[in-house]
Amino acid sequence: MIDWSALRQDFPILTRRIAGRPLVYLDSANTAQKPRAVVDAMAEFSLNHNANIARAMHTLGVEATSAYESARETVAKFIGAAPSEVIFTKNASESLNLAAHSLGAGLKSGDEVVISVAEHHSNIVPWQLLCQRSGARLRWFDVDDQGQIDLDGAKEDGLINDQTKIVSITAMSNVTGVASPVNQIAAWAHDHGAIVLADGAQLVPHSPVDVAALGVDLLAFTGHKLLGPTGIGVLWGRYDLLADMPPFLGGGEMIELVTMERSTYAAPPHRFEAGTSPIAQAVGLAAGINYLEAIGMSQVETRLDELTAYALGRLAQVPHLRILGPDHLPRGGAVAFTLADIHPHDVMQVLDSYGVAVRGGHHCARPLHQRLGIQASVRASMGLYNTEEDIDTLVEALLATLEFFKVSPGDDQQQGVRHG
Repeated sequence: MIDWSALRQDFPILTRRIAGRPLVYLDSANTAQKPRAVVDAMAEFSLNHNANIARAMHTLGVEATSAYESARETVAKFIGAAPSEVIFTKNASESLNLAAHSLGAGLKSGDEVVISVAEHHSNIVPWQLLCQRSGARLRWFDVDDQGQIDLDGAKEDGLINDQTKIVSITAMSNVTGVASPVNQIAAWAHDHGAIVLADGAQLVPHSPVDVAALGVDLLAFTGHKLLGPTGIGVLWGRYDLLADMPPFLGGGEMIELVTMERSTYAAPPHRFEAGTSPIAQAVGLAAGINYLEAIGMSQVETRLDELTAYALGRLAQVPHLRILGPDHLPRGGAVAFTLADIHPHDVMQVLDSYGVAVRGGHHCARPLHQRLGIQASVRASMGLYNTEEDIDTLVEALLATLEFFKVSPGDDQQQGVRHG
């Protein structure tokens, strides 16, 4: 049995004090904290094996190449894929842009791309840009008042049809924690010959993921939410699909042959990895994945669900607090809410004075907030290193926030936001 409290000792940053109080870090949906094993792995590489990959045949170059390709194998195993299907990028946003640029090369007027109102901006803007370039039409799934994708309404409207060429959908919302019906959407899209991409930035750190079971053609996620460093992301794709996709960026290592007249390109995944790669970051990501696998992703999911359920129950006891999305499981560990008419930035600042780190704003999901009828929200998001005591401290700080802004439990206030 895992001692979750003892596990916190692997994360040195959690010993910090903020404003004289112990740090309570509840912003893991934004970026996760790193265990010492990740920092040590990156330091070991940088101190003893640092060199460029593929092109240097000396000892350090061979060691660096081996470390980088070993990291690719670790990622592939983690999601049930082949190493040749794993592309390293600098983050999930670049993965989504890569997909939009390369998949969209053959798009034309009359074609359609489908996303949803629940998307992170990184899964909206690249498709808007693509449609502007190609003349294709951008369409989207609506959601209900809980943030659940309205699949029935979409089917009635024929949202996905023979004109649909690409469907790109979040696997789990970073605001409501709602998991999308990815399998059903993928099956529907495939019936019409469309390619399906899932944004897994929130799902992959939360649950065991097998790309075959997910049913999509491509999956994007990022390292820094997965206990790894910033500067490293992943795009997985079916090899036959990747082999048909043109490059995203041009440069060294993504080529097969270059003449002054034309170039030919390397096979996937190297076709999509131009220039010097994030080598130390890939090593760090592999260390983060190894750390998670030593625990077991099923165990991680169970623990995150326990913390989320506890948070939902405790937050329900705070007056004038509205939770966005379901107030019960199943849902992810990102719990966004509003507090009376206090602006989320003000809430965030007061909480920070209590040592509690949360995020305030629209969390790069402004259309979803507009759909839910609010401008912005506060978001507390759990990591495997959090405890029930962290959530108790959050609740105490929220009650103190109400007191600071002179909101009494009996006040009749509209749910909304007030600019501070």
